[in-house]
Amino acid sequence: MKYLSTRGGMPPKTFTEILLGGLATDGGLTIPDAYPKLSKDELAAMRGMNYRDLAFEVIRRFADDIPAADLKAIVDKTYTAEIFRNDEITPVKTLEPGLHILGLSNGPTLAFKDVAMQLLGNLFEYVLEKEDAEINILGATSGDTGSAAEYAMLGKKRVKVFMLSPLGKMSPFQTAQMFSLQEPNIFNIAVKGVFDDCQDIVKAVSNDLEFKAKHKIGAVNSINWARVTAQVVYYFKAYFAVTGSNEEKVSFSVPSGNFGNVCAGHIAKQMGLPIHKLIVATNENDVLDEFFRTGAYRPRPETQHTSSPSMDISKASNFERFVYDLVGRDPAVVKELWQKVDGGGSFDLSATPHFTHIQDFGFTSGESSHADRLETIRNIYQKYGVMIDTHTADGVKVGLEHREAGIPLVCLETALAAKFDETIHEALGRHAERPAELADLEKRPQRYEVMDSSVEAVKRFIVAHCG
Repeated sequence: MKYLSTRGGMPPKTFTEILLGGLATDGGLTIPDAYPKLSKDELAAMRGMNYRDLAFEVIRRFADDIPAADLKAIVDKTYTAEIFRNDEITPVKTLEPGLHILGLSNGPTLAFKDVAMQLLGNLFEYVLEKEDAEINILGATSGDTGSAAEYAMLGKKRVKVFMLSPLGKMSPFQTAQMFSLQEPNIFNIAVKGVFDDCQDIVKAVSNDLEFKAKHKIGAVNSINWARVTAQVVYYFKAYFAVTGSNEEKVSFSVPSGNFGNVCAGHIAKQMGLPIHKLIVATNENDVLDEFFRTGAYRPRPETQHTSSPSMDISKASNFERFVYDLVGRDPAVVKELWQKVDGGGSFDLSATPHFTHIQDFGFTSGESSHADRLETIRNIYQKYGVMIDTHTADGVKVGLEHREAGIPLVCLETALAAKFDETIHEALGRHAERPAELADLEKRPQRYEVMDSSVEAVKRFIVAHCG
């Protein structure tokens, strides 16, 4: 399989050639030249597979330049009961017939990002060993990506991690999970700004091709294609778990900020998984909801700080991959649209033929507020005895608004409720349960650098510490 850029300016590359990088050399995102299509027989063979075998079957179609035996070993090393606290890896919890939550909080940092990031860490290690190389990962996080990346890269001798996060904008649990790490290959940078400032810095550094090459800069944010590939797997796992045959259709409700998680669902659907609807759930930062309702994509000049902070994003990086498909995979169109976005503007597809195809892809959307989160957390706990986090609550709220009779609805969990204890306490009048080994997390010593929102300041820091 060959990978191209959404903006058309990158020569075709293999999976391992794009693995360590983020943006394509022309500023676009890497994308397969075609999605693998599964036959009915192939889909039938997947039903009943355990998570490791299913992951191998999905991922090998995208990573076909890694020898099958090597890839199988990497997948088997990644998805274990010891790492994910459950041999199912992503177990499905049924609230009532036809209504389910896909459990994605079983990894080391109790968030869905672990499912992809643990694989990414092992893939990085494999390729770097083969090439006798090192890498300096530069990433940005609004909550869970940072800790998931850092835990995935702990002890990786050929990897250093420089993670940007918005100062004071994450939950105390999320902050402590990252800043309490004392490993010498982990560097946390708290930026005076919002997540979009952090993300803009990462993109600016990635677009400085000379600096990127000289200092071996790689990426783990959801712009990294391998992460999206890994997330495709659990859509298949959930589909098989809630259906009895491959003739049935399923809808998925996905809390969405950077569009990576629901983009994986889009890819699963393009591969042939019988998905009925992909429901994009946003919080008050409703840029994506506005697009799917109106056709206008308008990144906001300011990002609102909310009680579902991992979704406090007004420029959704992965959205470019979907728009590439929506406009008929025409890189010239994508390049023109994102020149407007990168220049601080917006675009509107409502009057174009492209937007008339939006329903063909199965997308719909909705928005959730703080009051909605409190009510949903309360209702789900009182009705089913299940405690959900704030982002999952956004997904459940919007998902229920779009629920259809006879179509199973799977709401994707984002994280363990304990990561957002303040809001859980506000909703339920009690604290969220957390694993015993994390009882004192917020009291542990923290190590981080506070920095202005400056590309040059971040570059100087990387140069001083990359070794």
